[in-house]
Amino acid sequence: MHFHKYQGTGNDFILVDGRDGKFTPSRQEIVKLCDRRFGIGSDGIIIIEETGDADFYMNFFNPDGSQSFCGNGSRCAILFAKKLGIIESHTTFKAIDGTHQGVIENNVVRIHMRNVLGVEQQAAHYIIHTGSPHYIIYVDDVDTVDLMTEARAIRFNPRFKEEGINVNFVEASPLSLGEGQGEVVKGLRLRTYERGVEGETLSCGTGVTAAALSYAHQHPELKSVIVQTRGGQLSVEMKNLGDDGFEDIWLIGPAQFVYEGDMG
Repeated sequence: MHFHKYQGTGNDFILVDGRDGKFTPSRQEIVKLCDRRFGIGSDGIIIIEETGDADFYMNFFNPDGSQSFCGNGSRCAILFAKKLGIIESHTTFKAIDGTHQGVIENNVVRIHMRNVLGVEQQAAHYIIHTGSPHYIIYVDDVDTVDLMTEARAIRFNPRFKEEGINVNFVEASPLSLGEGQGEVVKGLRLRTYERGVEGETLSCGTGVTAAALSYAHQHPELKSVIVQTRGGQLSVEMKNLGDDGFEDIWLIGPAQFVYEGDMG
């Protein structure tokens, strides 16, 4: 199996050109390939497949073999599709949750996310579905959170245990836009526990989107939100529809080719 490795703000993926239909891994094979000691190691596997009504189909698998939509994985898939010669700088592709648009500007990849119809709020917590379900908790300091203990208590509680849910800890904090720019903006710091990975990842695109939307729900004047993950910085643009949710949502950030190789 020939594969490529890409990462988007530290969220890393195995990508395979599956347009010939020959690569159909079993759940056990997916688990082995994603294992960081006995396989290649990644936060998921993406197979680029043919589809008749879009440039390509992004078939995404979590490390446990389950499937969902993946924001950072989609951004890496777009860059991979360009490397394969399928697209240039603009694309329409399909995924498990429907059709998406994508744009490449240098190594910054923008992806148009699905509309979010309504936001569920429980006290200070939010539940938002951005292609994958996300539970949002605001905290004073994301670095001091006992993430594994607190996230698993939510992910495996009776309501969410069967389907699973991603758990995000969010800190509203001033963020510097970069050395020498001297400008500080209000943004978010984020840590995410991902179902399917069953642990913390350096970044999660759908989680970043959900966190940004929860913040925009509190601040309706916002049209974009910057989010700092442990793997890097992303931004989310949106149109706020008030109680009806959000539309015209874009997830924006870097993606990068890492290496390619063969797995026997």
